[in-house]
Amino acid sequence: MSSSHYTHGTDQAEQQRLSVMNRLINDACLSQTELLEGERVIDFGAGLGQFARAMARTTGVPTVGIERSEEQIRGALRQAEVDHESHLLDMRQGDVEMPPLLEGEQFDVAHARFLLEHVRDPLKIVEAMVGAVRPGGRIILADDDYDLLRLWPEPAGFSLVWRAYQRTYDRHGNDPIVGRRLVQLLHQAGAQPHRNTWIFFGSCAGQENFEAYVANLTKIIEEAGDDIAAMGVSRAAVRESLDALASWGHRPDAAFWHGIAWAEGVKRS
Repeated sequence: MSSSHYTHGTDQAEQQRLSVMNRLINDACLSQTELLEGERVIDFGAGLGQFARAMARTTGVPTVGIERSEEQIRGALRQAEVDHESHLLDMRQGDVEMPPLLEGEQFDVAHARFLLEHVRDPLKIVEAMVGAVRPGGRIILADDDYDLLRLWPEPAGFSLVWRAYQRTYDRHGNDPIVGRRLVQLLHQAGAQPHRNTWIFFGSCAGQENFEAYVANLTKIIEEAGDDIAAMGVSRAAVRESLDALASWGHRPDAAFWHGIAWAEGVKRS
């Protein structure tokens, strides 16, 4: 994906963040896919392959994962080996706009999560997904709409930093609110939109996983610090916002509200 920009990078800290996020949301995402035994799945932008393996455990068929980053692929294969699940993953390095497929190879389901927000032309990706599935096959999209995020009571200075974070996407030609466009993208790519929903991504004080949600948000802001500063927010303001977020995470009334946009389409026969 030469036309993409991934703000968070692929270093060890980011891989750790992604691993935690997968543990938080994979069960809910997997439930929505309604996969059937024997279905062949291709995962566009597979990253560390954790969700690809979860899908393969359901279908009983190795998931093909398309990923640009060699570092992510190495991490995916390493994790699969540690979990004795190497047989569930077929990782292929390549551009999601032109996925490295075998001649005549088609799939029952094409899936992409948190990918379209990082590319300049998400429609090209969805078109490639439609092209990868058989007639009647499904295309599943899940992505962010960062404008939906709410923390309450709001930590001091957080709104300023979060708005700047969203503008970093605009700066690189990407879309921080692509989640609201998923059904439209399916239609424009020639698929028949079939259903859409939200996957809740949030927690509150008193829940066991609340600390993990706060840590995930903290790492997002920390990793994007340089880009946020380029939007005119001082590094001191970013630091103060992170300190306020850390304090907020210990409040007994703190609540984190967000939703992952999810949509499914069917390839026309």
